[in-house]
Amino acid sequence: MDELITGVRAFNRFYTRVIGVLGAGMHDTAYSLTEARVLFELDKRDETETGELRRLLGLDGGYLSRMLARFEADGLVTRERSAADARRQVVRLSEPGRAVYSTLDEASAAAVRDMLSPLGEEDRRRLLSAMTTIRQVLGEAPKPEPYVIRPPRPGDLGWVVHRHGVLYAEEYGWDETFEATTARIVADYVRGHDPKREAGWIAEVRGEPAGSVFCVRKDDRTAQLRLLLVEPSTRGMGVGGRLVEECLAFARRAGYERIILVTVDVLVAARRIYERAGFRLDEQHTERDWGTELTMQTWSRDL
Repeated sequence: MDELITGVRAFNRFYTRVIGVLGAGMHDTAYSLTEARVLFELDKRDETETGELRRLLGLDGGYLSRMLARFEADGLVTRERSAADARRQVVRLSEPGRAVYSTLDEASAAAVRDMLSPLGEEDRRRLLSAMTTIRQVLGEAPKPEPYVIRPPRPGDLGWVVHRHGVLYAEEYGWDETFEATTARIVADYVRGHDPKREAGWIAEVRGEPAGSVFCVRKDDRTAQLRLLLVEPSTRGMGVGGRLVEECLAFARRAGYERIILVTVDVLVAARRIYERAGFRLDEQHTERDWGTELTMQTWSRDL
C-alpha cells in the first residue's frame, strides 16, 4: 500500500505541474483553479443555488461565500434571494462574468491543445484511455452516450486486428503473436464467410469504431463467439453486453443449438458479460502463448 500511495502522490505532483495549477492564477489570469471551476458551473446554468454549488464542488460554505462576494464586487455575478424559497440564495453570472469565463475556457482549451499536439494518434488514444480509467475507478460513472451496432465496413477488419494488438499489449503485456492470432481469425472469417451462418458487428460511438464481436461456425450445431472487444473510453456504457446479445440473436436465427467461446481468466470484465448472458465455464487449462503464461477457459451455453 505504501508503494501505491507514493505512486499516486507522484502522479498528482506531476499532473498539477503539467496543467499549471500551482501558480497564483490559472493561465496568467487573476483566478485560481477553484474560482475557475465555480465560474464554469455558473456558466452552465441560468441561475444556481449557493447550497447546490457548495455541495456540487465540495466547498466550505464560508470560503464559497467570500469568493462569491469578490465576484459580486468585480461585477461578475449577481446574488439574490430565491423566489421559490427566501431562505435560499441564487447566483447568476453577469455578462462580464460570462466574458471572463469565456477567456478562461479558451485559454484552458489552448493549453490542452498545446499539450496534445506533439503526441501521435496512438499516444493520444492511450492518454484518453488512461484518464477515462482513472475517472471510472475513482467513482465517476461514464455519461450515457448513443452508440450504434452495425455490420463491418471496409477498413473495419483491419481496425479489429490493430486494436486487439494494441490494447492487449498495453493492458496485459501480450506480444505480437496475439495480433497475428487475431489476424488469422479475421482472415479465416473472410475466406470462408457464409453470411447465413456467420456475421460480425462493430459498435460505433461518436462516428468512430468502439467495439467488435463475431459469430462464426464451429460445426453444424455449434456457433463460436470471437473477438469481443470494447474500447477503454466506452467501457461501462453497455456496449459489450449489447454486442454479445447481437451475436446470440444471430446464432439462434442461423439455427445453431449451442454457442461456445474461448477466453482467458484475466479478462474479468469480459467474463462478467458472458456470465450475465448465460454462459457457463466448461473447462480451463494453463498454457504458454502470446509471450506469457495463460489460463485459457472455454465457456458455452445452449441457444
